[in-house]
Amino acid sequence: MTAPGRRDLLWMAVGAALLLAVILVVLHFQNRQNPAAELAFKAQRVEIVERMRLELASASEAEKSAVLAITDEESQTYADQARAATAAVERGRQELEKLLEPSGTQNEKDLLTQFSKAFADLQRIDKDLLDLAVKNTNLKANSLAFGPAAAAVDEMGAALARLVAAHGNTTPADDLKILQLVDGARIAALRLLTLLPPHIAEESDRRMDEIEATINQEDQTVRQNLEGLNALPGVGGSADLTAATASYARFTELKAQILKLSRENTNVRSLAISLNQKRKVMLVCQDALGALEQAIQAEPIAVPVSPR
Repeated sequence: MTAPGRRDLLWMAVGAALLLAVILVVLHFQNRQNPAAELAFKAQRVEIVERMRLELASASEAEKSAVLAITDEESQTYADQARAATAAVERGRQELEKLLEPSGTQNEKDLLTQFSKAFADLQRIDKDLLDLAVKNTNLKANSLAFGPAAAAVDEMGAALARLVAAHGNTTPADDLKILQLVDGARIAALRLLTLLPPHIAEESDRRMDEIEATINQEDQTVRQNLEGLNALPGVGGSADLTAATASYARFTELKAQILKLSRENTNVRSLAISLNQKRKVMLVCQDALGALEQAIQAEPIAVPVSPR
């Protein structure tokens, strides 16, 4: 038996190619002759995309609620909801990727790739954002500033007012000196208290430094006036001055906690991320999914031609 020649091999290759082409045409024709299957496949992919868009919107809503919540428990609950919705989007993305791989158009695959890249950025941003949101350091700082810290300043002022009333029978010169020192301490403490909310709300570290410099000046003024009172005969060591000094010491401890929490700035930072970075990448994700849904919807469905 002789080996096939070059011409025979060439004809065999051509024949195999023609056979493969015929098979592909038949399969394609058969597939195109099944509009119900094509319609079901289209509906399946559209349903996945719509579900992804809904879960993406739910994740965004929960994330914003986590940022704006006023308690740690509420923030954590909403953060968990946001993470769960984002995970559902990822499951849909993987499911859609498997469906498009063998039979999706190149445009559909490109749009899914565009979404996948934007969604990866969104997941990275969400991790940082939600980790910050649940800490609520600015809210805690505000609670301390308007609660215990303000109460400590009020108590100091009340103790100093009692001190003035208790020394009303001294000489006019002594009365004036006491009033000057008491007013100096009370006014500086109140100014210091009013500087805490702007510090808590501030986003810039540079501006925080400036506010803290003013806070330190007011703190020094309070201490100088209290020391001046303590140096006066008959005033130093009195119960009212001791109470005022203790109240200011308590305020000083609270002030240090407030400034530390304020420096972490988790609520301010998470809100800034939500309104800027997150919003921009969310628009890209939603636009890509919208375009992908339109591309799938635009796929023609074959209508079989009835023989005459």
